[in-house]
Amino acid sequence: MEEILELKQLLLQGDIKGALVIAEEIAEMSKKDIINNIYSFAVVLLLHLIKQKVENRTTRSWDTSIRNSVRNIKRLNKRLKSNGFYLNLEELEETLIEAYYSALDDAALETLEGIYEARQLKTMVKEDDIIASALALITSTESTEKPQ
Repeated sequence: MEEILELKQLLLQGDIKGALVIAEEIAEMSKKDIINNIYSFAVVLLLHLIKQKVENRTTRSWDTSIRNSVRNIKRLNKRLKSNGFYLNLEELEETLIEAYYSALDDAALETLEGIYEARQLKTMVKEDDIIASALALITSTESTEKPQ
């Protein structure tokens, strides 16, 4: 909010260069907030993909969580006015990679009632496969808008 008030003041003073700097900062903060939200949904998505792989099964709850996470990542990543994306494919993959170890830690608590530590789970699943699965779900043109 402070930045918006500063932007207003700079515009009233006619300081266009200063206003542009503040506008860029506001845009960057907004993008960072969106990326943080995408990261949070990526952790949940990866967590359930890891659980599916390790337990060699799925549940309706996991499937729903995966669908909702994908839906929210797609929604957050979509730019409303330009019809573009905040994160391109490479940046989306980087975000998934960054989220992977948090998801692995969470999976260690939940998978098979917490009998494995994260380092053990790491040897049971291939990070590249889990990331590729998540990326395929996110980039799929298949509709995730309505429950199946």
